[in-house]
Amino acid sequence: MKQSYTIFEFLYRLLLSKETKKRAETFFVSLAIISFLLHLAIIALVDLKIILINDYSTLLSNPISAIYTPFSFILIYEVYLLVYYLPKSTTIYIGKQYEIITLIIIRRIFKDLTKLEFNSNWFASKANVNFTLDIVATIILFFLIYVFYNLNKRNEINQSKIQKTIDVNSFIRLKNVFAIVLIPIFLVLSIYSLAHWIYESFFSITQIVDTIKDINKIFFADFFTILILIEVLLLLFSFFLSDKFNKVIRNSGFIISTILIKLSFGTEGILNTILIVAAVLFGVIILAIHNKYDNLEVKSISTLES
Repeated sequence: MKQSYTIFEFLYRLLLSKETKKRAETFFVSLAIISFLLHLAIIALVDLKIILINDYSTLLSNPISAIYTPFSFILIYEVYLLVYYLPKSTTIYIGKQYEIITLIIIRRIFKDLTKLEFNSNWFASKANVNFTLDIVATIILFFLIYVFYNLNKRNEINQSKIQKTIDVNSFIRLKNVFAIVLIPIFLVLSIYSLAHWIYESFFSITQIVDTIKDINKIFFADFFTILILIEVLLLLFSFFLSDKFNKVIRNSGFIISTILIKLSFGTEGILNTILIVAAVLFGVIILAIHNKYDNLEVKSISTLES
């Protein structure tokens, strides 16, 4: 038993410690900068006809599209942060999901910039419509995430006032185990997805690729499916700690929010935007109502103490 605990502690320090988080941040930021410069260099070499790569790859046709590459690595780091915060705070973990989907949209905006058509009828072009939807969605999501974190602060204040009668250490340990298991899954998925995307986007010899391969559908759709399964398991285990109605609804609501994000990866255009905004808005509303329930409990405790 002691040996297994030692192994657990070793894996936790190796994968989820503050030092590892700092090293991961340095690594991915450095990788993002290097990849951006490398992408620009490849675009220049292709433009000068020094190297010949699949003519169908639009990622090599415009320097602006080079921004797409470093954002891919930043997103991978955000996924690591999501796993990092899973055992530490449920709401911050969910907030990281919202940050990821917002960054995906921002990255998509950089891709759409190379496809814009400037004419008198702006909305006649599908690319222009998608760009407009993404711009509006980014603003809405940015505000909703702010509201979500603001609500989380109020939630933390309420939780500090509510007496804890149940030992939550075992549940936190369980979340740590899930987070440790997610790290290798995340690494394998990210390496495979990135390699597959680079090959299909840049080096495919089939000449069938006429659009940028969507790495979101390769990696994030699968990863969010895994997150949904983890969240359902955590919801079930949470019943050992509390069967409070507002806690159950909050956790269930967060699962629904994650499912909506997952579904968005299989859609395009306005439906994609609606699903993403609806997912985040639903999570914000759920947390706001949950806080109202906690306020009632805090008032009840204050009344009893007085």
